[in-house]
Amino acid sequence: MTPSARPLRSAAALGALFSVLVAAPALAQDHAQSPPSTSDARALHERLLVLDTHLDTPANLVKPGWSILDRHSATEDGSQVDYPRMVEGGMDGGWWAVYSAQGPLTPEETAASLAVAQARIAAIRALTTDHPDKFGLALRAADAAPIAASGRRVVFISMENAYPLTGRPDQVQAFYDQGLRMISLVHFANNELADSATDPAGPRWHGLSPAGRRMVAQANRLGMVMDASHASDEVFDQLVAYSATPIILSHSGPRDVYDHPRNIDDARLRRLAASGGVIQINALGAYLKALPETPERTAAVAALRQAFGPAPARTPEQNAAYQTRLRALNRQIPPAQADFEDFIAHLLHALAVVGPRHVGVGADWDGGGGVNGMNDVSALPRITERLLAEGYSEDDIAAIWSGNALRLLRQAEDYAASRE
Repeated sequence: MTPSARPLRSAAALGALFSVLVAAPALAQDHAQSPPSTSDARALHERLLVLDTHLDTPANLVKPGWSILDRHSATEDGSQVDYPRMVEGGMDGGWWAVYSAQGPLTPEETAASLAVAQARIAAIRALTTDHPDKFGLALRAADAAPIAASGRRVVFISMENAYPLTGRPDQVQAFYDQGLRMISLVHFANNELADSATDPAGPRWHGLSPAGRRMVAQANRLGMVMDASHASDEVFDQLVAYSATPIILSHSGPRDVYDHPRNIDDARLRRLAASGGVIQINALGAYLKALPETPERTAAVAALRQAFGPAPARTPEQNAAYQTRLRALNRQIPPAQADFEDFIAHLLHALAVVGPRHVGVGADWDGGGGVNGMNDVSALPRITERLLAEGYSEDDIAAIWSGNALRLLRQAEDYAASRE
């Protein structure tokens, strides 16, 4: 069966699967007696609810002339997610990220960042209003299965870096009212809410700031899932301790496979699982393994970006010229990349440490993710095939692809309802 001929799954069937996943205890691996065939793996993949917890695709949604309905190419324009490739890869949707780059910690820069974030969430919501036959907005965990059963792609909304909301509790509520259901406090640098895992200056707050703790409490009251990706170890520890509901690492990896500050050590992985939380494994090569440095390429890419300016401000013609120049650069100085086996090593390690009820996939598509052998979402069935080959059961794989993340959202919803 071709991806375009994918049968619609009944809401009742998907709902029943979801109920089992969010309520079931951890199951042991069901080791197969013989290796599954590719066709068996693909059939399973099509039955499952396949969600990714970190899609940076909204950065493309705001580009002039770029359409989610067109088939694009990672080699041609750098994009990794669009409607045709989602269908081809059996991807039902996921969490579409509201992201705005962090500038100086001043009221003026924060206000400018808020405007960018507002434009991003508007673009995400427009997926479902402009293309209601292809995308559906999910506001509760239980919404995902019926949307997928109708043949549409699931649109949950997340925020990567709450810097734009600093000092604005009204805006936390406003973004929730527009559909925000997952939120992280920090990105590459420390801000007024929390410490980053990668700020070269080191910790500022040694975890959460007072404002950060207040935002965690507000997010809990509203029913949002707290995301600790990009946060420092101390922030992670405090989120586990202070969040009223289990937290998620929406796109991270195990540090015991590759020692990078963006990854998490096994002791914290076990603490995450013990608290009910989930790690979603990313596919950004620099976090998977040590990649050789090419200073000449770094300088050339920086010069190219400076010449063409930020992507959202480019005209379609300028963006086409940028991509042409970038492809030429890639031929001249190819970028170093991790490969599919590097990603799988991280996934299998996390599964071995905490089991299939605490692991998922958040590949960081359109945000730097993607590896040789899995450069866009059309390749997602490879993950299902490999998990089957490793002996994981259908229930396990269903939990990995969506059940675990949806459980966290349901727990956040239940806590919020209990506070009303």
